[in-house]
Amino acid sequence: MKIGDKLPNIDLAATGEQTINLAKLKGDNVVVYFYPKDSTPGCTTEGQDFRDNIKAFKKLDCIILGVSRDSIKSHERFKEKQEFPFDLLSDPDEELCNAFEVIKLKKMYGKEFMGVERSTFLFNKKGKLTNEWRKVRVKGHVDEVLEAVKQL
Repeated sequence: MKIGDKLPNIDLAATGEQTINLAKLKGDNVVVYFYPKDSTPGCTTEGQDFRDNIKAFKKLDCIILGVSRDSIKSHERFKEKQEFPFDLLSDPDEELCNAFEVIKLKKMYGKEFMGVERSTFLFNKKGKLTNEWRKVRVKGHVDEVLEAVKQL
């Protein structure tokens, strides 16, 4: 996925007993953010930051979608507990993760493993990728994304 690419034509299970196809979201600005795991500290904070700014994103006709490899059941619990006003997509087969190249070699406690690198992608109303953030640090990130949406 590179700047100028279109929203991928991939169907994924989402919270609220639905299937979402990203390519069908043209007409709205779309933020797709990838995070490693439901209910972990950084992922919770990032989701809360998007939640707390949702009105500003909605005023800009912007849809927020969170993506991880967790199950829909896990996503439903996470969304309900944190009161997220946006959907979470489940990507256990890493189809979307691979399309965005967010599966990377990571190290934790001296062990190496393949995991989701925290990343965010912004698509304009024509469905084209305009901005990407990789190796995201949570603090201040949502503010940066909101500013980019305002520039569209």
